[in-house]
Amino acid sequence: MIFVTVGTHEQPMNRLVKYIDDLKCGNLDEEVVVQTGFSTYEPKNCKWERLFPFEKMEELLSRARIVITHGGPSSFIASLQKGKIPIVVPRKKDFGEHINDHQVEFCRAVKQRRGNIILVEDIEKLGKIIENYDEIIKQMPSELKSNNSCFCFEFEKIIDAMFGE
Repeated sequence: MIFVTVGTHEQPMNRLVKYIDDLKCGNLDEEVVVQTGFSTYEPKNCKWERLFPFEKMEELLSRARIVITHGGPSSFIASLQKGKIPIVVPRKKDFGEHINDHQVEFCRAVKQRRGNIILVEDIEKLGKIIENYDEIIKQMPSELKSNNSCFCFEFEKIIDAMFGE
């Protein structure tokens, strides 16, 4: 199953919702569930809801083979917390999806620093990425490391070295 979420931002993200719906109509045989948020386009080929309760979102994230999300950190981090590499399509100002392109800039930084998201800036490439998803993720880190855990681990190493343990 492929789960797509565009979050709860009040501007629509019709570009992603329609692209996925068109893909489902074409050569995508897998079940697709879409959380459309405030998008005005209503999918014709996918199961969808505007908003899911938290528990349902958790269930869909757990069940999904692929998670496709907008560039909001909460959305793609939720996928990483489930051990899944998300495909991230950031909202863009040019499409009226947000007030600026901060999602694009933030996602580029995450991709560069962490390497654990698949960033899609050109939506026309999304179909090929879905098709090759399993191959793409083979060499990518899926775990989400907390800075606190990393700090504590390194701190313990320093303390152990100081006291010769």
